[in-house]
Amino acid sequence: MLKPTQSSLDKLQEVFESAQYKVRFEKGNFKSSACVLENSRVVVVNKFATLENKITALAEILMMVEVDESLLNEREKMFYQSLKQTKLQL
Repeated sequence: MLKPTQSSLDKLQEVFESAQYKVRFEKGNFKSSACVLENSRVVVVNKFATLENKITALAEILMMVEVDESLLNEREKMFYQSLKQTKLQL
């Protein structure tokens, strides 16, 4: 499980950006804390969600989208692989 820290959120954002997804924090009426605009490779996160909810939502989305690991640097690849092996506790 990821710790609910700004560092965890930053790492998730870095993986998305390296995988050529854009992460945007905006206000909105989300049922969850985030959504994916598939065709444009944009992830929109509710900026008013708690830090823990932002991290959980991004981690869940990261597990659902296709990530080309060759685009990730070694640190991001290790983080991504450890995240894939960890079951999210909701």
